[in-house]
Amino acid sequence: MKRIINLDLKLKIFIMAGLIILIGLSFGCNKNFDNVLPESFKNDTAGLGNNSKKVLYIIMDGVKGSVLESLSPANITEITQKAIYSYDGLADFQNNQLTNAAAWTTMLTGVDYTKHKVISENFNGLNLQVTPTIFTRIKESLGGVRAVSIAASAGFNDNLAADASVKQTVTDDAAVKAAVVEELSTNDPSILVAQFHSAEVEGASAGYTTTAPGYTNAIQNIDGYIGEIMKALKARKTYTTENWLVVIASNKAGGLSGGIDNIYDDLSRNTFVAFYNPKFVVTAISQPDISNLPYVGTAPRFASNASISPKALLNSNTSIGNFGVSGNFTMMYKMRDDLGTGSGFPAFLGKQVTLGSSTGWYYFRGGNNIQSIFSGASTLQGAAVMNDSKWHTYAITITTSGSTRTTVFYIDGVSRSSTNVGVTNRDNTAPLRIGADLGKNTNFMIKDLAIFNVAMSPAEVIKNMRIQIRPANTYFGNLLGYWPFDESSGTVAADASGKGNNMTYSGPVQFIPFSEVSPNISPEISAAAYAAVPNGVDIPVLIYNWLNIAVPSQWGLMGKLYVPTVTFPIN
Repeated sequence: MKRIINLDLKLKIFIMAGLIILIGLSFGCNKNFDNVLPESFKNDTAGLGNNSKKVLYIIMDGVKGSVLESLSPANITEITQKAIYSYDGLADFQNNQLTNAAAWTTMLTGVDYTKHKVISENFNGLNLQVTPTIFTRIKESLGGVRAVSIAASAGFNDNLAADASVKQTVTDDAAVKAAVVEELSTNDPSILVAQFHSAEVEGASAGYTTTAPGYTNAIQNIDGYIGEIMKALKARKTYTTENWLVVIASNKAGGLSGGIDNIYDDLSRNTFVAFYNPKFVVTAISQPDISNLPYVGTAPRFASNASISPKALLNSNTSIGNFGVSGNFTMMYKMRDDLGTGSGFPAFLGKQVTLGSSTGWYYFRGGNNIQSIFSGASTLQGAAVMNDSKWHTYAITITTSGSTRTTVFYIDGVSRSSTNVGVTNRDNTAPLRIGADLGKNTNFMIKDLAIFNVAMSPAEVIKNMRIQIRPANTYFGNLLGYWPFDESSGTVAADASGKGNNMTYSGPVQFIPFSEVSPNISPEISAAAYAAVPNGVDIPVLIYNWLNIAVPSQWGLMGKLYVPTVTFPIN
């Protein structure tokens, strides 16, 4: 009996030893995998996961995404292989003048300047009680964790890092790198923010381009600093038990900003953003193709015949459309002619008491082409077909120089004719008129009629005739009147210039919804097209989720959550 018991005990010991060996082998197989994410990681804010999650947030001022992509610096390029990243990121998609202060505040609060109010470099308008930073939110949510801010710019720390448990403002980017390496080597931060500023200094001095050596050298230096920081991060004694989210992001790029119709063309907003963890599946995000977006909206249709006379009149101010004998002007509009083959010379837009009178001007259709005439002057021929049921753009500039008054007529971004119409006074008391009040046999829709008290350059005419005029536009203050014709009902065609020169619809005007891809028009791009790439407001959302901080709707964050695809190797 004793021998049987001893054999049974030996068998159990053997099995136990085998299990220990297997466990040891298992740990050995996983040793090559950095920082395995817990399978409990989810894209919610219910406090899942454990306290090993940490964040390293590196901000690179003035680093343009497109330049960084061209340079392909070694360390950042390596990071993108385990990251959600984009070289087409946007600081924001507003039409404000972008500054470092505004961009930093967006990146640390998760709201843009429409909420945090920061525009100027002196942080005027900032109210951290209303829009707290990540340092404040983390302190309130997690208690006494170590939150560190190391910055090359005093304004960054002084204004945005008040609630960091440790903040250091150092002399330059090299000192930022050294301080970050020291922090990672000797302390235990839950979030560590590092702000580099040298690329912004060089870009502002010589240009944010690949042809500016000082700028590109600064970016390469920052990349080297990031390489040293990542080396220090992975050398931490506790690194294998920690889960680090590394965020690397530009605050903004450089150049003129604001007043640009397509925000992707505003190079001051072109940023790089990367969310990195060794277990993230690489996900590259590019800007969407916006070249084939449809022109969408509602427009009034003026379909007239001998008995039907739909029209819009500006009775409230009959001086609008009088161009006098001096001064410079620009007028533009978009139109779609659905009449098909017609006869006669139906007028559709003008300012005359009666058609063909000795004063005023009007546009009319001559055969299948558009034409314009100033009474007593030569007809301006528009050598372009207008009766193809497609949206086209039209503009005219009036420039006065002594006794010479020159009109230049544009169709679809092309200058079609230039005529000296003289300085004869053609003003009258007739209202500005659209539709059948001038003539019969029309069938057209019109949008964005704008009259400016300045003659734009050819380049500015071509640019502005394609878009819808917004308050941020350079020439918005020069508007005498602007009628988008966005109405879908009613009798008022609102003047969007702020001058109060509303037009009045009468007759059977129809309001027609449309959607058409037109090469002649740059349609407004929806916010969804800009939100398709990472924006500055998105960064805090992932940081909070990573740290298992619930994000209530009351915080009013404006960003979206980027959910990583994660690998879980089994050997």
